[in-house]
Amino acid sequence: MSSDSTKSEVIFEGIPASPGIAHGAGFVYRKSELEVPEYQVPVDARPAEIKRLGDALIKTRGQIAAIRDQVRANLGEDEAQIFDAHLMVLEDRALITETERAIETSGKNVEACFNAVSQRYITAFAEIDDEYLSERASDIRDVASRVLHALLGKTSETLSEHLGRHVVIADDITPSDAASLDRSAALGLVTASGSKTSHAVIVARSMKIPAVVGVHGVLDQVVSDEDVIIDGYEGLLILHPSAETLERYGSLREEKQVFEQRMMAAVNEPSVTLDGVAVPLRANIEKEDECQLVKDHAGEGVGLFRSEYLYLAVPKVPTEESQYMSYRTVAEAFGAAPVVIRTLDLGGDKPMSGAPHLFPREDNPFLGFRAIRFCLKHVDIFKTQLRAILRASAHGNVQIMFPMISGTTELRQAKAVLEECQEELKREGVAFKSDLKVGSMIEIPSAALTADQLAQECDFFSIGTNDLIQYLLAIDRVNDRIAHLYEPTHPAVLRMLKEVVDKGHAAGIKVSVCGEMAGDPVYVPLLLGLGVDELSMTPPLIPAAKFLIRAMSMKEAKALADGALALTSGAEIERLCLQFYRDHMAEATG
Repeated sequence: MSSDSTKSEVIFEGIPASPGIAHGAGFVYRKSELEVPEYQVPVDARPAEIKRLGDALIKTRGQIAAIRDQVRANLGEDEAQIFDAHLMVLEDRALITETERAIETSGKNVEACFNAVSQRYITAFAEIDDEYLSERASDIRDVASRVLHALLGKTSETLSEHLGRHVVIADDITPSDAASLDRSAALGLVTASGSKTSHAVIVARSMKIPAVVGVHGVLDQVVSDEDVIIDGYEGLLILHPSAETLERYGSLREEKQVFEQRMMAAVNEPSVTLDGVAVPLRANIEKEDECQLVKDHAGEGVGLFRSEYLYLAVPKVPTEESQYMSYRTVAEAFGAAPVVIRTLDLGGDKPMSGAPHLFPREDNPFLGFRAIRFCLKHVDIFKTQLRAILRASAHGNVQIMFPMISGTTELRQAKAVLEECQEELKREGVAFKSDLKVGSMIEIPSAALTADQLAQECDFFSIGTNDLIQYLLAIDRVNDRIAHLYEPTHPAVLRMLKEVVDKGHAAGIKVSVCGEMAGDPVYVPLLLGLGVDELSMTPPLIPAAKFLIRAMSMKEAKALADGALALTSGAEIERLCLQFYRDHMAEATG
């Protein structure tokens, strides 16, 4: 390793997306903008424009199918399924029909019409307040670019055409770009936008390529061939690293490799503290094809199945049968282990693809017509889902929970609809689990403050810390200007978590956490010390949480929580949790 002593070291902070450390020359990738022509087409030539669209869709389908085959051969079926979403975009009747209608009504050429329609879809998905779902805008953008290239008779540009052995630095990269990467050439990946749930990042993780996303302003200060270090653990890009930094990262890379080997060696060991307390670690999933990923990381079932993906991935409202098959697949995959299905959590910020008219635009979608409020208004859609979940419950340990519950009135109304569905299935002679457990998400302060009442009417609580913190602190967590105020360790957050846990336990029900706090090893001891019974997180985060749980005692966790509750600032609590984490990891790896 060498450093450029003539230039000062500059550190950029982003979001860690794929673990690992890499050092090398940076390559700034700026994808050239495609110029889309716009002109009027004579009436008698418009059928030919529509045919051109069909031909371009067929050509693009072949390209994507070839990429899928390549990814499956190189990385496996799970990663290849990313491109099934791309193929589904090409089958989206709404997208195709709107384009055809635009050609007929506007009289413009097919490229201009398709570009306008696809951009509306991209914007709609990008504005969704769900990191995973908003990233689907990148999938649509990728597919739309391919279709436009096909219409214009041009070859789609790929990142691999330009890449040598470099750390790639870009505004964002498409899943197709990521699939074209050669892991021997791409040392690391840095993007100014994007998120850790993007399909491009998923591919990078599968290739074991370190990645950092959300590095704002990086393209304004970095040029190609400058010396950089990428730290995928802490989310850093270091430009012109000093000799001391190079030496430190050389040692750190070796330490991390040893730690990861030890962590994965313990992945199939029980999740039990040093003083014998078992802590179930479950997984958050969006689709049924993630079951194997959960098993690979030793997840003990599913603590959160985000069912809204089934509504956003298809051009129509999903049928009872299609939902039943998805839920059944997951239930059967985990046998006796719990599979907790959250009912539809769509709203003004996440409109349903197949019925966008049901979700009028709102000034404050986070506080608007969403989740259980939508379901209780559109009972027909709600009942279709509940019937599918009930039928799937005959094939495993399915449990159900309702999102965005604000108090007992909504909970009772939701349970009444569920009971109605149970009576229907009983009359029809359809099997379902009669003692299915019903839980409530605790993500609104009013629910937390009335947790004693809610606990009398449900079987478990699942705390959604993402929204609970957002509502409690009045922080829009996707607003860059105030994101720094989003503070999981704020004293008010801790007090509210403690109150919910205590009220749940007083009523004899278990309390889990399925928000982002549950997957952060720094906060795991704090949550357990506050009395949380179970944790649910993204599957790849399970091994780190388990490793730490096995390195500490519950007595120590409770002492940590008591100490944190006595402090008066989030920063102090954060430092206390970080010190606890570092001390125990040092002992476990020393």
